[in-house]
Amino acid sequence: MLDFAIFAVTFVIILVGAVLYLYPSSRRASGVPGLYPTDEKDGNLQDIINKGSLHEFLVNLHQEFGSVASFWFGGRPVVSLGSVKQLQQHINPNHTTDSFETMLKSLLGYPPGMGGGPNESVVRKKLYEGAINNSLKNNFPVMLKVAEELVEKWKSFPEAQHIPLCAHLLGLALKTVTQLGLGERFKDDTKIISFRKNHDAIWSEIGKGYMDGSMEKSSSRKAHYEKALSEMESMLLSVVKERKAQRKQTTFVDVLLQSSLTERQVMEDCMVFTLAGCVITANLCIWALHFLSTSKEVQDKLYQELQDVLGSDPVSLDKIPQLRYCQQVLNETVRTAKLTPVAARLQEVEGKVDQHVIPKETLVIYALGVVLQDADTWSAPYRFDPDRFEEESARKSFCLLGFSGNQTCPELRFAYTVATVLLSTMVRQLKLHQLEDQVAEVRSELVSTPKDETWITVNSRKSRK
Repeated sequence: MLDFAIFAVTFVIILVGAVLYLYPSSRRASGVPGLYPTDEKDGNLQDIINKGSLHEFLVNLHQEFGSVASFWFGGRPVVSLGSVKQLQQHINPNHTTDSFETMLKSLLGYPPGMGGGPNESVVRKKLYEGAINNSLKNNFPVMLKVAEELVEKWKSFPEAQHIPLCAHLLGLALKTVTQLGLGERFKDDTKIISFRKNHDAIWSEIGKGYMDGSMEKSSSRKAHYEKALSEMESMLLSVVKERKAQRKQTTFVDVLLQSSLTERQVMEDCMVFTLAGCVITANLCIWALHFLSTSKEVQDKLYQELQDVLGSDPVSLDKIPQLRYCQQVLNETVRTAKLTPVAARLQEVEGKVDQHVIPKETLVIYALGVVLQDADTWSAPYRFDPDRFEEESARKSFCLLGFSGNQTCPELRFAYTVATVLLSTMVRQLKLHQLEDQVAEVRSELVSTPKDETWITVNSRKSRK
């Protein structure tokens, strides 16, 4: 509970901090119905803490005040949108930066964009996305090899052995992200172990309360975090210099080095990609395998598609668009797990939702975790049912929320590719089984994770003649 409370504090401070950083003079109220501040200084911060997470707070907020609601952080109003209908009405052209990237850079102390205004931010965003796409295209065999190694490992286990999804799939994500992002150096397991140690230390503080001042009260925590961040930055800078000298063009960092970015800026983008890429990829894979283990019917349907499209061949990048049911499985995984339960945008121009005016420079939260399980949008919203995405209306709603189409977070697009490779490799060889009496509860943070380790068992799937 303490971790949830600390996170809630952190997350709101990050979001509002981004507004203060970009628009320090914005102090206008929205007039949207919602909570009055319970404390003159902190606004509704204690209410968020009492609910345990920002997501749970938003669930209750929208239940009480409807799909357009407001709350207070200190003296600043925040507007939250909690339904597809209201999100459709939201007019906001601020798509020059990614909210996840903005929050991470704010926490890490990195400046947003290229420091030259909106046009430069667009250029850097396109460069970042292009670097990710390039790494996927040029290193597809690496992804396939990492997935095959994990499947072979699981095939060697006794059928009754409990397999920890979180531990194994974070390992898969780390290997994939570092090799595609940073190059051959991370074929060495000792490099992966060192990277993971610092990655875990940094992400742990990002998820706990770095900006609420709690770390400042613990000299040991602060020293541990700063040491990990310094070591990670030094390592990434050494990779940047090494790859620059090699003049290669295969990985994420190589594409950035061909641009006008400084070595420091390249390092910062590598930090964001490796942090976000690992966490999003790992948790998409964890939740996908968990939900598959709960449904033999979904597994069998996915298996049949894989057989029909791929036969006995390994998956390839050009075949992935043909795996439509696999896409539905991943979409439903994101929806059911509420993979990224909150997004935020800065209102660059005055907008209107229903009869409510949203002033320029207001922080607008998309309560995605609320919308993803809204019964008005999704039938049986708490049931894992990939077939729902056969309906055009479901696909349209999902796209509107930013989980598909042009506005998809680039790290999520990367994660979808990795997860498709994993499922295509695993489901054709193994059957997944959930443990009896196991309930996987969600911890709704920046990325939703299981509260505790999640376990499955597997057995070999014999080929159908």
